[in-house]
Amino acid sequence: MEKYLQGIKPTNKEIYIEAKKHIDFLAKPLGSLGELEEISAKLCSIYNTLDINTDKRAIIVLSSDNGIVEENVASTPQEVTAIQTINILEGKTGVAVIAKQFNTDVLVCDVGIKYNINHPKLINKKIRNGTNNFLKEQAMTINEAKQAINIGIELANDAKKNGYKIIGTGEMGIGNTTTSSAVLAAILGLKDDDIQKAVGLGAGLTNEAYENKVRVIKDAIKKHKPNKDDVLDVLAKVGGFDICAMIGVFIGCAYNNIPIVVDGFIAIVSCLCAIRLNENIKDYVFLSHKSMEKGYLLALEEINLPVYLDLKMRLGEGSGCPLMFSIIDGAVAMFKNMATFEEAKIDTSYLQKLK
Repeated sequence: MEKYLQGIKPTNKEIYIEAKKHIDFLAKPLGSLGELEEISAKLCSIYNTLDINTDKRAIIVLSSDNGIVEENVASTPQEVTAIQTINILEGKTGVAVIAKQFNTDVLVCDVGIKYNINHPKLINKKIRNGTNNFLKEQAMTINEAKQAINIGIELANDAKKNGYKIIGTGEMGIGNTTTSSAVLAAILGLKDDDIQKAVGLGAGLTNEAYENKVRVIKDAIKKHKPNKDDVLDVLAKVGGFDICAMIGVFIGCAYNNIPIVVDGFIAIVSCLCAIRLNENIKDYVFLSHKSMEKGYLLALEEINLPVYLDLKMRLGEGSGCPLMFSIIDGAVAMFKNMATFEEAKIDTSYLQKLK
């Protein structure tokens, strides 16, 4: 992990400036394609070249269970983690069908599902059958947190070897909005009265269940006193294997000069943790959609990057990533295929005839 964190450098600002100059000479009013211009220039700075290509892409979905569901913080039975993981592998879920529509592979990794799954497409990196109930004890050990992060790094390295040009982040795990809210509250050092700002309804809780969820997170943070300045301490005390592995994916992609797209709430919390470990990671990140989960805006304020979609989505799984890939495709097409003023041979003399 440390080797990769130390190896992440800022993206190439000189190529970024070159890219912006190229864009300014395209046959269009200056700045008229807005964020598409910024996206393409940022891609050039990540790839370290003006010859950008995002044709081969994948979403890495991390599946894991969370012991905190014992405290009735989720509206869905824990078995659904395993069931939906299989459904993703079979191409039947939201992320699977949207990804197929936009020519995107979905790679699914078990880092801690409670039940054992046998499926030919599943990447099995299971640490153990779910985290501990963090209201009663730490979610995991520091070594397990590092192990999960290293799994994510390994997945990013494999993606590089297999020729993927851009990666999206996804997850599947009942109870993981609770872990993400707890991690976010801890990382931000929220006081007891403010913790509720980081906690949303997840998959759909009643008011009573929501109040219980907030209370569980508050009590766990009081019990463990996670150090907001120590990401690994926070993760070990109130995190999830999926969050840790996703942090590793961010680290590995940045190390390998692969742009990485953030999905929703769990993904943006993981992204924030990764950036706290190495601020250069931010240079490699694109946010996809603004999640409806309440804590998303807190994390967004910290990261301070543009969000490109607002579709009132809160599914997770990585479902926002292929939609963002389509926008990135537009940015790449503009950069590579649009004519410059010189190439377009634009002759303005016809304007004289209109006088």
